[in-house]
Amino acid sequence: MILKLVEPAALKAPSMTLKEYIDTLGRIISKWRTPIIHVRNDRVLEEDVAVFNALAEFGVRYIPVSDTPGEAGEVSLTLLDPFHEVQGNGLRVYDSVVELVSRDTPTPLVKLRSLSNSDVRVWAKLEWYHPFSLSIKDRVAWYMLHRFLERGGRPAKLYEASSTNTGMALVGLGNYHGVKTRIYLPATTQRCVDYVFKAMGAEVVRERTPITISMLSKVLVEAARDNAVVLNQFENDYNFLTHLRYTAKEIDYQLMGKGVKPSVVVAGLGTSGHLSALSFYFKNKYGDVETIGVQPAQGSSIPGIRRVETGVKWLHMVEVDRVVDVRLEEALTGILHVARIDGILPGFSSGAAVYALMRLLNEGSLRGDVVVVFPDHGLKYVELLEMLLAEKCIEESAPGLSHE
Repeated sequence: MILKLVEPAALKAPSMTLKEYIDTLGRIISKWRTPIIHVRNDRVLEEDVAVFNALAEFGVRYIPVSDTPGEAGEVSLTLLDPFHEVQGNGLRVYDSVVELVSRDTPTPLVKLRSLSNSDVRVWAKLEWYHPFSLSIKDRVAWYMLHRFLERGGRPAKLYEASSTNTGMALVGLGNYHGVKTRIYLPATTQRCVDYVFKAMGAEVVRERTPITISMLSKVLVEAARDNAVVLNQFENDYNFLTHLRYTAKEIDYQLMGKGVKPSVVVAGLGTSGHLSALSFYFKNKYGDVETIGVQPAQGSSIPGIRRVETGVKWLHMVEVDRVVDVRLEEALTGILHVARIDGILPGFSSGAAVYALMRLLNEGSLRGDVVVVFPDHGLKYVELLEMLLAEKCIEESAPGLSHE
């Protein structure tokens, strides 16, 4: 058997469902080895379609190919250069803003002095290092639109329900591609963002509902009426897949550079895309990684995250160890704890994740290297910060929490 390494784009194969994809990729990641793929006339043979699609969507540089059917074999994923897309461009010079959002990787991973001690090192993934929304949602908006355009789609208009960040990212991308965008915002979104959308040339529709996903049916009806495209971050599997292909591999690549692997991963629950992808990746690759979701406590509203029972698609396809409830006031406590010790001001979903970590640290239940995702920056929430700080509804710190 002669083994060749070829780029995925050089081969052809029918597509597959998300379940088929994650079932196949999970087996590959857990061994960090893949079967060799058999081809004839640059077309993948039927028995290897699932493996090919899994590897291609995972973003390897090369596919291991043999043109001798029936001969089995396996190669290490490392040979296929799975991290090539997340290693970054040292010069950070790009030919377009779309190239910037897709190739300016990885976003920083920084150890937090405020949450680390002799037993625990907490690493924050700073996702406000993106150009459009200054948030993790740039990844989702770019990948959903990129894959739509890749299939030959050309939207006349883009409509999307968003609490802010996905909307901002789609407006920026829409402007670049010459497509007008309408964003539907829930009642809980700060009023100041209306001016940001207006400055960007987008149309904004304000709804009375406090929950973003509850606007979706109206958005779909109006889009059908107006010949607009709804990429739909709540149901679009590219939401999950972009975090599996990029966010998870970035974190793994960065931690490998420090010679460590994560013991715990903590992230807020919004659409569930990034927590689900991180849990899938790290549990399959390392097995013993604990994954923890963070949601608003009953009766509390925290920008960017919501409760599991409001409907989260991908969380139910993966294993997550537990979900922690946090109140809005506790999220502010988490923000201030990091801000006043590390000197950076994360947003409220980040603050909620920090407070959950503070609680777990006080319980003494964490060890090793812990990753926490910071989806965006706190400066976008000045109205909410002003209100809560004026009301003095904060706890200055978590009792007994020590740091280096």
